[in-house]
Amino acid sequence: MGQSFNAQVYDIVRRIPAGCVATYGQIAALAGRPRNARMVGYALHSNPEPGVIPCHRVVFRDGSLAPGFAFGGPDRQRALLESEGVTFTEASQQGNAGADGPRVDLSRCQWQA
Repeated sequence: MGQSFNAQVYDIVRRIPAGCVATYGQIAALAGRPRNARMVGYALHSNPEPGVIPCHRVVFRDGSLAPGFAFGGPDRQRALLESEGVTFTEASQQGNAGADGPRVDLSRCQWQA
């Protein structure tokens, strides 16, 4: 029998290189379940190895950060990403999928898996 969905998510997220991000939907598609982006979020919220599985590298489809980032909130997520060289753009006031504020520049930083 194959891996559980969560185990697949963790394996995929481990492969995202420093300085890059992936979207929840991108991870779901790579795990073979393209309509399960929300389940990716649930899996990452219960990350069993926060220092090993870089869940901070997963963002919403518009580059916004997770308002409920389980390991310190969106400010901590942004600090971790910036320390890796991820760049941000100013957010529009409408359409953010996640936290308010700047968004990751997906045109420069999205992982091309």
